[in-house]
Amino acid sequence: MGVIKAISERERVTFFKFQFLEKPFYKLLLTGFLIVGYSGFAQQNTSYTKRVLESSEIDFLFSYYEQDGQNAAVTGGEGTEELTDATSTIVLRMPMNEDDVLTVDVGISAYTSASSSNVNPLDGTNLNTSPFDASSGESRQDLLAYINPSYQHSSEDRNTIWSANAYFSNEYDYVSIGFGGGYTKLFNEKNTEISISGKVFLDKWNAIYPIELRQGFFDDRITGNGTYNPNFLEFENENRNSYSLSLGFSQILSKKLQGALFMDLVSQNGLLSTPFQRVYFGDTEAFFIDDFQLADDVERLPESRFKVPIGGRLNYYVNDFLILRSYYRFYWDNWGITSHTASLEAPVKVTDKFTLYPTYRYYTQSAADYFYAKEDALSTFEFYTSDYDLSQYDAHQYGLGIQYKDIFANSKILSFGLKTIDLQLSQYDRSDGLNAYIITLGTTFIGN
Repeated sequence: MGVIKAISERERVTFFKFQFLEKPFYKLLLTGFLIVGYSGFAQQNTSYTKRVLESSEIDFLFSYYEQDGQNAAVTGGEGTEELTDATSTIVLRMPMNEDDVLTVDVGISAYTSASSSNVNPLDGTNLNTSPFDASSGESRQDLLAYINPSYQHSSEDRNTIWSANAYFSNEYDYVSIGFGGGYTKLFNEKNTEISISGKVFLDKWNAIYPIELRQGFFDDRITGNGTYNPNFLEFENENRNSYSLSLGFSQILSKKLQGALFMDLVSQNGLLSTPFQRVYFGDTEAFFIDDFQLADDVERLPESRFKVPIGGRLNYYVNDFLILRSYYRFYWDNWGITSHTASLEAPVKVTDKFTLYPTYRYYTQSAADYFYAKEDALSTFEFYTSDYDLSQYDAHQYGLGIQYKDIFANSKILSFGLKTIDLQLSQYDRSDGLNAYIITLGTTFIGN
């Protein structure tokens, strides 16, 4: 079932791929801008069109994520958040001709979660049932698999790029189908770039509820005043649809400075609540099995949400050994959350082939209008959640990476040459007590 942690599974996979797919692209892009800046766009008149991608490339990506905390949403904002996740991804880019590139991105993410194991804390062999202990039952683990093919066409002068993509993922209680497309235009001798893209995700829950809220539940170990009989109704609509429009603008500002601005408009509707996340009310009796409190209800959130992130990047070439990359994003949504994200990366070129890149990221957000700590919500409220991902908090992320790059791909494995190896370790600390670390490893091979 859906991964319960600091960031959602799709966001985590996106973040992971950004580390090794987009970052080298920005490195290459910035390097190209700087070379162009110094050489005055010394383009040669040739009798042929250079291929968009000279030969096939394969990325092998792996990440290991581990977290801990004491505010699990599955157990109403109080309980263990221990989780481990391992993700493997293969990205294959193939030139179809001089102008077109087909990319196929396939990945598998397997996790074990103490918090989600407590969707049914009674299915294990624990002698005492507690929200701070993981159940040993089958609900503690799950597997997500996805495929994301995309096709890109560039005009003969390389100033126009069209793209289309599709997406499919599946896990035990959630299926996602997506598609989208984009358009990019370069002008002003490729000093300026504008882009627009759109995506649609049509998702479907197979709603899993806490064990005590399922029809026919009975356990003679229940303690409390009176009879446990929560006023619970299952969700009628299990669909979740998401629509996004992305706008981008980048500009070479000087020989050493390159900037970019972006904005996204995201609309979601349908079942935006997570069906297995418990809520405890402050105006109802509490019932227990051992030390485990039984749910009064599950998370209830509005069936629509509108999000607007706006941000920018600024990259500065200091010298041949150091580049500074800065990033800022402001986020707003109509659930009451506003947030600020700022990050800085300073790649240091140690040798011709090795680069170190320390990173730092700061994040802060306000609480959603519907967030309540355990037993702060009342049964008369329309919407409520005890998911601390929707609470007010600050977060710091520290990272250090190393990249090996051989533009000639001299090291060979079969007919493929090793182009890059990226290794990064990041530590994440949140003000509500959640902490995590992630190790990511990426390699790129190119064909002959």
